[in-house]
Amino acid sequence: MTRHRDRHGRGTRGPIAVPTDPKVPVLRTRRERFDDIALAIVTEIDGRWQSRLGLIEYAVEESPDIPKEWTVEDHIPLGSLERGSGAKPARLVIYRRPIEHRCHTRSEVEAMVLMVVVEQIADLLGIAAEDVDPRYQP
Repeated sequence: MTRHRDRHGRGTRGPIAVPTDPKVPVLRTRRERFDDIALAIVTEIDGRWQSRLGLIEYAVEESPDIPKEWTVEDHIPLGSLERGSGAKPARLVIYRRPIEHRCHTRSEVEAMVLMVVVEQIADLLGIAAEDVDPRYQP
């Protein structure tokens, strides 16, 4: 026999996070929302510069590996770029947690992700960041 609790006279407990109506969208996690932002920005910039970039791999990671010799004065990176060689593609990584820690709104996250991607692409191409995307603001 299964018992359902009726807490404080408010009815039996039901699904908390999953809506039962198929028309109601399931809530997305912070990570999924961040991935959506990063994907939109990377897709746009990569499409514009693909002919000069060649093969490049993009990734979102939670946070960077901090070396043991790190001090408080050192800055935590928001992204990193590993240059490719031979058949190995270049790899641009965006670090979600340090970016979200510095931002309060979705528009701030979008601006920070844009800044990180543009700066890394500019470094890879050897051009000014302002030339990569006109929306770039240091």
